[in-house]
Parts: sequence; C-alpha cells; structure tokens
Amino acid sequence: MQNNGQIMTAFRTGATSTERGVVLLLVLWILSVLMVVAMSFSFITRTDAYSALAFKEGVENKFLAEAGIERGLMELVFRNVNRGQTVTLEGMDLVKTDGRAYYGQLGSGSYSFRVVDESGKININTLSDASAVLLKNLLINAGVPTGNADVIADSILDWKDSDDLHRLNGAENDYYLSLPGPYSAKNAPFDTLEELLLVRGITPEILYGDGEKRGIIRFLTLSPETSSAISVNVAPREVLLAIPGMTADIADRVIADRKSDDPAAVPKALEDIRIGIGQNYALVSQFLHTGGSNTFMIEATGFRISEKRGYPIRAVVVFEGSSKYRYQYYKSPAGKTK
Repeated sequence: MQNNGQIMTAFRTGATSTERGVVLLLVLWILSVLMVVAMSFSFITRTDAYSALAFKEGVENKFLAEAGIERGLMELVFRNVNRGQTVTLEGMDLVKTDGRAYYGQLGSGSYSFRVVDESGKININTLSDASAVLLKNLLINAGVPTGNADVIADSILDWKDSDDLHRLNGAENDYYLSLPGPYSAKNAPFDTLEELLLVRGITPEILYGDGEKRGIIRFLTLSPETSSAISVNVAPREVLLAIPGMTADIADRVIADRKSDDPAAVPKALEDIRIGIGQNYALVSQFLHTGGSNTFMIEATGFRISEKRGYPIRAVVVFEGSSKYRYQYYKSPAGKTK
C-alpha cells in the first residue's frame, strides 16, 4: 500500500509539472502575440503621425506656392503700370521677365518665383520647316541624338498640319494607328505642351527632364502672341544656343548684358551678336527680335524646409491690359524642371 501511494504521489507530481509547462508555454505565446500587436500598433501610429506631418507640410507648401504665383501676378501688374518710369526708387524695381529667381517669406515658410516672357521661347504652333532648326538644335543640345531630333521635329510638324502626308522623318496616321494603343494624328495646333507626349519620338524624359538634364518643356510655348522668332531680351541660354550660328560665348555675353540693368543692354546685346558672328549675322538675325509679349509663365515653389522638397506650380497668364489678365494654363503640382 505504501508503494502504491508513492507511485500515485509521483504521478500527481509529474502531471502538475506537465500542466505547469503547458501553462508557461501558453503565457509565453500570449505575451509574444501581445508584443507583436503592440509593436504593430506602435508602427501604425508612428506611420500615421509621419503621414499627417507630411500631409501638413505638403498643404502648407502648396499654399506658399500659390502665394508665389500671386506675388508674380502682382509684380507683373506693377510692371505694366510703371513700365515707362524714368526714375526707380529703392525697393520699387520692376521684376525681370527672363526667368531669374525671386524669393519671399510668409511666417516660417518661404517661396520662390520666376517670371518668363513667352516671347523668349520656341513656339511649336508657329513652327515651320524653315524654323524647325531651332527645335532640332534645342533637342540636340539637350542630349537627344541627331537622328531622333529629326524624327521629333518632323513629327511635330506632321502632327499639327492639316494633311496626311508625312515628312521624311515624320509620322502621320499610318504610324499612330499601328501602335498597341492606336490613335489618330491631330492635324491641328497643339492645345497643351503635354500633348507633345503623343508625338512620335517624344518621351517624358525629353519633355520633363530626367533629374540630371532639363526638360525641353520650359523652353517651348503655344502663345498665339509670339512668333517663330526669339526675343533676345528674355530668351534663356538654352534657347539662344538653339539659334543657328550662335556660340556659347556670345550667348553668355547677351545674358550678362541683360543682367547689367543698363537701359542700353538690349542694343548692346545685339551688337555683341553682330560682332561675334560677323558675316553670319544676317542668318542669325532672322531668328531674333527685341520685342516682348503680353503672355508670361510664372513658376513658383513653396517650401518650409528645403526648396528641393517644395511644392511647384506653373501657370501661364495673358494680360489684356495693365491689370486685367486671364489664365491660359495652370498646373498644380507641376513637374519639377531642373
């Protein structure tokens, strides 16, 4: 009987140890699950907090960019009203329309804006077989192979002409209808610059840039008020270099003359071109003029931390008087252009 009691005691002791082990395992498993749940909740909360902060920063940057657009409009109105002033008081300087950067601050945020007269750009709606060389040179200078540049220029001309005959390197319906997602050539002027992405040879990298090179979109216009000639007053360096016979040295001198704020800067710039190019000036001069337009592009970026992380907006406005204007184009956010 004593032996049997010892056996039962030993059995009960063994059963209790097993139960305790099972309970311990269950406790550890529950703790592990709770830790995972707690870590997941912490991660989700942290992600939501960062998302909220990023959204807040994005909204603030957007409003700052809109302030930059409004500042550009205000400066253009002031410029139109005071264009004929002979004396400039301190702090009353007129904004330059050649793309130079201006900055402003609102509270703890900042914005930058640039104003560009569209007459300093290449108008693709007025582009002809004779002036297409401007676009070809712009593309080649941007790193596009010569053969591809010929295809793009001819295809743009084919896209907007009214017939179905394609140029040597161009494209018409026979090409576009053979694509995986077929569509027809427009055979009419461009309505937006983004429409260029439908044209044979144009890629987003060519149009908008790839982070290392500037896209060509900022050097093109659709303004009906501009001609195929380029205004030497406001043309960017890239557009000046697209003019046949133009050299980098002369383009740099033209831009330096414009930045001098000398009233005789434009005549001096033309003289620099005439002297530098010599007998080829007759060829170059047909692509240049000294006038301007009433159509302007305003690029603004709003930022609180860094301009590189800012919110970009691009607008094109047409002035129909000193202070009356209308938007021709507005993109928010706009693709960044280097």
